[in-house]
Amino acid sequence: MNTLRLLTLALAFSVSGTVIAAPVLRADVTVSAPVVTVGDMFEEAGLLAEQPLFRSPLPGTTGNVDLNAVRSAMARIGVTDINVNGLSQVRVSRDAAVIDHDLLASLIADDMRHRGILGNGMTANMLFSVPVEGIKVAISDTPARLESLRYLPGNGTFSARFLLSGIERPFDVTGTIELSIDAPHLVSGLPAGTVLRPDHIVMRPMPVLQADAQGVASLDQLVGMALNRQSRDGMLLRASDVSTPLAVAKNDPVTIYFRQGPMTLTVKGQAVTGAATGAPLQVLNLVSRRVISATVVAPGAVEVTSAPMTLAGL
Repeated sequence: MNTLRLLTLALAFSVSGTVIAAPVLRADVTVSAPVVTVGDMFEEAGLLAEQPLFRSPLPGTTGNVDLNAVRSAMARIGVTDINVNGLSQVRVSRDAAVIDHDLLASLIADDMRHRGILGNGMTANMLFSVPVEGIKVAISDTPARLESLRYLPGNGTFSARFLLSGIERPFDVTGTIELSIDAPHLVSGLPAGTVLRPDHIVMRPMPVLQADAQGVASLDQLVGMALNRQSRDGMLLRASDVSTPLAVAKNDPVTIYFRQGPMTLTVKGQAVTGAATGAPLQVLNLVSRRVISATVVAPGAVEVTSAPMTLAGL
């Protein structure tokens, strides 16, 4: 604001009772900006409300400003007629945002997701070398920003640098990160051959390195598959624990089909081995009492592709 404008505003204040009443000093002031203005300190500040008077205290702190300092600050902008409201000092507080472990950890995790280190179903469990409790910073849309992150997956260590609102020096954090992934476990014990449904499985976190070493399966690799063995409740499910469900089990009655052109021959049989749809198995021809090779085409149905002369009874 230029000198002429300041002088005009000051004159307006000096004509108390005819133009604008003298500004009234407040007893308690709370600000969020780094500068205290006339409008912060005084009621009825009028056109001078945005004029700066002095710096605010540090975020999250409170200070007292004596009356002489207030008068001097107002005199610098050309105002001498003020209503001190019977006060000898003013209590000035500054609001603050609080930076804690959770906020910094979430910024690190977001960066790791952006870089593809943290995938779907994964979480980053962080342990800071020095605990971060409540750091008071200036209120802003971005109270903390991650400037750089160095992460070593081999040993899980990291170092991160943050820029904090209203604080000139960067804030450095070091520590370790353990990556976890949601892994499938059985809700309860189930017999071998059970075809797994979603309600048979519960997802529980476990370290990624352990999950990789044990060959943990994803949920879509398990649902609709059959357990290979009797399984206990809470068991971690690996890809090797399941297989395609049997369409024909050992000793099941089956119909044996032989097709050639428009001709289809059938005969009753019994499965000697089990198999999934599309897989080979051995079946007993109940007419000839011979064991032959066939392929499962559907539950209870197998097909023979060899010449009919080898199939006694067909």
